[in-house]
Amino acid sequence: MINELFFAGLLALQDYVATHVLTCLVPAFLLAGAMVTFIDRNLILDHLGERASKAKSFSLAAAGSFLLAACSCTVIPVASGLYFAGAGVGAVFILLWVAPASNILALVYTGNILGTEMVISRIIAALLMAFLVGTVMSIIFKGEQTQTQTQPSKQSGKKKQLISKHELVLLILILSSLLLPNYLMANKPYLFKVITWGACTLALAAYAWKMIPQEKIKIWLTETWWFVRTIFPLLLGGVFVVGIIGKILPQEWIQHWLGGNGILASFLGTLLGSVTYFATMTEAPFVDTLMGLGMGKGPALALLLTGPGVSLPNWLAIGRVLGWKKAFVYVPLIIISGTVMGWFFGNYIF
Repeated sequence: MINELFFAGLLALQDYVATHVLTCLVPAFLLAGAMVTFIDRNLILDHLGERASKAKSFSLAAAGSFLLAACSCTVIPVASGLYFAGAGVGAVFILLWVAPASNILALVYTGNILGTEMVISRIIAALLMAFLVGTVMSIIFKGEQTQTQTQPSKQSGKKKQLISKHELVLLILILSSLLLPNYLMANKPYLFKVITWGACTLALAAYAWKMIPQEKIKIWLTETWWFVRTIFPLLLGGVFVVGIIGKILPQEWIQHWLGGNGILASFLGTLLGSVTYFATMTEAPFVDTLMGLGMGKGPALALLLTGPGVSLPNWLAIGRVLGWKKAFVYVPLIIISGTVMGWFFGNYIF
């Protein structure tokens, strides 16, 4: 039995490394390092920092998150880069939640598989939870100063724009290397994803070498390496544990306990989603299968939200990078609010 569990963890780890590290995490880490290095910290503070109005910063964070297609692990380096660039705690945790839980690509896919009613409910529930999370995190950690653990990038005092034109192009190229392989080639063999990622990476490397000063490239890579060595080991450990949990959890249990729209069913759906790792867009077919086995719509919505939104690797990485106190507030808050959303929509909307 122990051997079976160990190999289940290894298989989950093997699948994760083979399909996510190269085309997902590598560009995500590069993007995080670039955000810290190239984005003007003072303007981040003006728009997303604690000094900005909550209505403004929360709305910008939520709207931008819809356009960032990322899973619960990929979003961490991106959100961390924003945090260490000076964004407020509330805005950062809105990004951490909305980008994986309700990004535009996952919403389109959800609508195609589960219908318009479910996708609209997912959008509304994700936004309600996002503003709740942002508000609670801002109140609890009010006045906290961002303690950057990396060397701050040297920005010119004369700089008035958020980011220079050349550096913005570089960020777009990095973002392309994250999105194009995983979504343009979503239905293609993995080799096509790698080739697309390689072409995008070569393009951004050539552009950086020609257009970005060498000193800034060194700072960028130093910042990127900090994120890699801080986050990556925890992600691997979390995925290994998730593989073991998936082996232990019997299918009959899911069918029995997730039926109906009761508060317990929604809680268990939320708990299952918050522990298990789902790459973004994989949650919809999984939920569709469970609904075919008798899963209620309320627990289904809870699982749709928390499945891609949080995971055990996500918990560990948030604690390590953003602080364990924040993780201990954020994770229970997501579980409680996800349970309430599932129960409410299951009984009063669907």
